[in-house]
Amino acid sequence: MNTARRRRQQPVEQHHVVIVGAGFGGLYAARRLARDPDLRITVIDKRNYHLFQPLLYQVATGSLSPGEIATPIRSILRDRNNVRVIHATVTDLDPAARRVLFKGGETVYDTLIAATGVKHSYFGNDRWRTRAPGLKTVEHALEIRQRIFSAFEAAELEPDPHERRALLSFVVVGGGPTGVELAGALGELAHHTLVRDFHNIDTRGARIVLVEGAAQVLPSYPADLAAAATRSLRRLGVEVLSDTLVTDIREERVLLRHAGEERAMTAATVLWAAGVQASSFGRVLAERTGARLDRGGKVVVNADLSLPGYPGIFVIGDLAHFEHDGPALPGVAPVAVQQGRYVARLLERRRHGRRTVPFRYVDKGSMAVIGRHAAVAHIGPVHLRGFVAWLAWVVVHVTYLIEFGNKLRVMVQWAWTYFTRKRGVRLITSVPEAATEQARRMHL
Repeated sequence: MNTARRRRQQPVEQHHVVIVGAGFGGLYAARRLARDPDLRITVIDKRNYHLFQPLLYQVATGSLSPGEIATPIRSILRDRNNVRVIHATVTDLDPAARRVLFKGGETVYDTLIAATGVKHSYFGNDRWRTRAPGLKTVEHALEIRQRIFSAFEAAELEPDPHERRALLSFVVVGGGPTGVELAGALGELAHHTLVRDFHNIDTRGARIVLVEGAAQVLPSYPADLAAAATRSLRRLGVEVLSDTLVTDIREERVLLRHAGEERAMTAATVLWAAGVQASSFGRVLAERTGARLDRGGKVVVNADLSLPGYPGIFVIGDLAHFEHDGPALPGVAPVAVQQGRYVARLLERRRHGRRTVPFRYVDKGSMAVIGRHAAVAHIGPVHLRGFVAWLAWVVVHVTYLIEFGNKLRVMVQWAWTYFTRKRGVRLITSVPEAATEQARRMHL
């Protein structure tokens, strides 16, 4: 015990691991590395909380509150005495001096783990950003929630039938898991949750359109599951437009192209779930180390997730482009979790002089939920749909929530929503008059 105490009193002699980003990859790496008292770990993140992004769409549609899917980083790591948390934005890197620079200071490292994730990509049409918010942060989710419920409130007061139709029209761009789940939740809102809440409008008349450029929604899923998801969406009143591209987003209008023909669709609310690009720290890594970036700005990594020529710098999670044993890995939570744990084990093996092995991703399957007790999932050769898939989805997502309190609160809220179809977090967090005008004109 005396030896351990002396080690803790001499942090300068400890191997210092700096982790930039406390998403799934960074947090799981930190938790495993913290088991070793001979390591000193610093976690830097521009937010002071870890966010469970797969459930953001439920915040956006009023099922959950932000506090149920976000936990302060300091709270998660409070029992790790060798971990320091810094709430700051990393701005630069000096690999020669092994320094990370952030707003308000800097720190040196022996090993650096970059896990800063991705942000939305509008494929060169950044002017769409204000008219079609994406869903990557709590702020995005609250903005979308404000737009959705403001649209219904504005429609309740709108005497003109054409304007009312525009206010009750919603377009979700992108038919991946996020887009499918968001469109399904909108269908639940319009056809079940809100039906008895308004007197001048029938919310079941809302038009919800899901636009996907590929031949099917959930393009990475097997065709039978994509077809099952489409049927579930249509039962919720969602129109599914596949093989369709968005060519422009204007005030209350979306321009679409299908089979070479263009048409316009009137909609006051457009939500973006179509594409992502790596965070700006990827460019910093490329400029300072000469690392290659793919078309989405992700950093191309070695088989052990390190940067070429820099064995002490690792890139994991959505920021990493890894394709050493097959196609490039998708930007999903299980990939980030496995990579975070892998780098922690690799560093442990290095420090003890043991042989290291390349990273291998174990694909445990994918799943997407479409409304109440409807989902699709493929786990290896097994394809699940309907209630069984929904139950599997619930178990997996509750398991991945970080703290017990969050697990309990989410389970209680889901049970309440399941049996009553009520959503208790339908708050519009802006001035009502401004919110109405914003919903009508698609401006913030």
